[in-house]
Amino acid sequence: MRLIKLHHLRPAPGSRRARVRVGRGEGSKGKTAGRGTKGTKARAPVRPGFAGGQIPLHMSIPKLKGFKNHKKVEYSVISIKRLCEAYPSGGVVTRDNVMSVIGKKRGFVKLLSDGEVTVKFDITVDKASAAAVEKITSAAGTVTQAR
Repeated sequence: MRLIKLHHLRPAPGSRRARVRVGRGEGSKGKTAGRGTKGTKARAPVRPGFAGGQIPLHMSIPKLKGFKNHKKVEYSVISIKRLCEAYPSGGVVTRDNVMSVIGKKRGFVKLLSDGEVTVKFDITVDKASAAAVEKITSAAGTVTQAR
């Protein structure tokens, strides 16, 4: 039995076709060479985005004004009223407890003073308004601000 080696392998007859060389005379794909007749695209390559002398799209659309502050900190807010509804008996309320009341998993929390405090709260939030701190402390509670 004869051993077959890589240099013995050949493609099947008819499976490989020669590359068509266009623009090499009238006898074989000459003259227009598959580009059609006349026009810019038949004569020279056109860069992407070229609109044929018309004002290009990237120049005609309005530019962005101003800037976006990427260091901006956005707070999810919770009012004292909503806090009292969620914890009617008061007590120690952590930042995670507040996040579960708001319905978010991450971010920063700010306590606002909308509503009346009827029970004592020991609350930890990222930020609180001065009026909210005053209302909580007047009800013998404490507010710890993390930021």
